[in-house]
Amino acid sequence: MKSILSSVLLVASSAFAAPTSTIETRDTTLSCDAFKSLQTGGYTIYHNNWGAGDATSGSQCTSFKSLSGNSVAWSTSWTWAGGPTHVKSYSNVALENVNKKLSAVSSIPSVWKWSQTSSGTPIADVAYDLWLAPTPSANDNAYEIMIWLGSFGGAGPISATGKAIATVTINGASYKLFYGLNGKVKVYSFVASSNITNFNGDLNLFFKYLTSSQGVPSSYYITSLQAGTEPFTGSKVVLTTSAYSISVK
Repeated sequence: MKSILSSVLLVASSAFAAPTSTIETRDTTLSCDAFKSLQTGGYTIYHNNWGAGDATSGSQCTSFKSLSGNSVAWSTSWTWAGGPTHVKSYSNVALENVNKKLSAVSSIPSVWKWSQTSSGTPIADVAYDLWLAPTPSANDNAYEIMIWLGSFGGAGPISATGKAIATVTINGASYKLFYGLNGKVKVYSFVASSNITNFNGDLNLFFKYLTSSQGVPSSYYITSLQAGTEPFTGSKVVLTTSAYSISVK
């Protein structure tokens, strides 16, 4: 994802698989370098400092904690300075190769329990990043759907105007909806009115809203489903996910 700065917001750009039922406990630092991934229980945990070149200083490390059933625990810690209008990374856990048409999906249940600590006030978001394509290939991704469960320090989503195009209630929570472009990719971002640190809901309801109200084609395929954090700047920030699960039905 790429980011820009508006006058009022920091604006951030970001075969069917299912998690397996296993138990794995391994408190392991995945990486403190630019990029690395780890596969566990059907998930892929990514450490990806894709925007680190925009920082004047800083670092980030991502760790896998445990897997119990289809629930994964992980964390990422970071300090970034400089380039306050640019995202530095997107450490996340992903369910990949979903490759299922929206019209064939009945539900996408997900649980995400997270917390964040920091020294001072960071600029960051904590968000799902969901991808759609006209074919079952991530190379053709045409829509990016973000669901911001947390926003800090004035961070905000991609927007053509800097203003929400709608306010919707989904899974019992209120979200402002923004629209913009990330290159040629159409980006819809749902931003929670207040931070949701214990999410338990059906992500398919967001897709259903978009297909019924915003013209997103139900014939498009879900390619991958990600959940992580986008940092801009901050000091000694730790995002801890104590439980995360997702499946596509």
